[in-house]
Amino acid sequence: MEDLIAKADVLLEALPYLRRFSGKIIVVKYGGHAMTDERLKASFAQDIVLLKYIGINPVIVHGGGPQIAQLLGQLGIQSQFVRGMRVTDQATMDVVEMVLVGKINKEIANLITHHGGRAVGLSGKDDKLILARRLTVATGKSGKGGKVDIGLVGEVRAINPTVIETLDRDGFIPVIAPVGVGEDGETYNINADHVAGEVAEALHAEKLILLTDVDGIRDAQGNVLRTLDSDYAQDLVRDGVIGEGMIPKVECCIDALQGGVHKTHIIDGRVRHALLLEIFTDEGVGTEVVRASSKDPRAKTKVRGLRAKA
Repeated sequence: MEDLIAKADVLLEALPYLRRFSGKIIVVKYGGHAMTDERLKASFAQDIVLLKYIGINPVIVHGGGPQIAQLLGQLGIQSQFVRGMRVTDQATMDVVEMVLVGKINKEIANLITHHGGRAVGLSGKDDKLILARRLTVATGKSGKGGKVDIGLVGEVRAINPTVIETLDRDGFIPVIAPVGVGEDGETYNINADHVAGEVAEALHAEKLILLTDVDGIRDAQGNVLRTLDSDYAQDLVRDGVIGEGMIPKVECCIDALQGGVHKTHIIDGRVRHALLLEIFTDEGVGTEVVRASSKDPRAKTKVRGLRAKA
């Protein structure tokens, strides 16, 4: 009987969050180990289906860097990188689109459908969902050098959310590959974190959640920060506490918050049912990044280890 009561207590803990988020949109960037481990893939799909059935509208944006690199290697196509971004000629772009849109996107949609959901795979070229322009990269130390053209790598110019909103209303779960379209119909590969953030802004999402392979953002002492505000996050970036791999994700969260997203989260996708644990429990499984509530630096310390999710 005690075990049954414990299960009831879990449901009661989730009740305030169920009430708050019902009918809201949550954008999830799906990537990392959660995309390759079979148990994690299944738990992710189950989480997404459950969210939809209880009245929350999940929208998925996925990555696929390791899978792209693997196929490029098999085809003998050499990759060059500038400040961590792959130089993308037409041959490379063909592979990127093949992997992201033709393979991974459909696999994720099929996985969700297999677990009882109704998913539709999209790319940014569908109904001009993701309008893009060519991205140029600054070289040199700290990115202060000259601009370099790295090919068919893009940045988001605008999001046309109509097709996503239509799918949501009709009970479908959109699954989006981060491939955009330029003014002249050219195809661009875009960073999936940034696409997820832009989609969240365009949809006025309640939450943006980025799945990663780390347990959250850490402070200078190595402690995982359960909640921090955007000012403190920028301080950690400036001081070098947040490393290069995490900087784009933190910047994505800050931009989304400034664009109207209520809360953002960087969570550990290696944990089974990470989405449910983050959304419906008091503790969560990563770091929650929220808007700065005050310019007073003393106020920042109040959020370093606390949760106020609802």
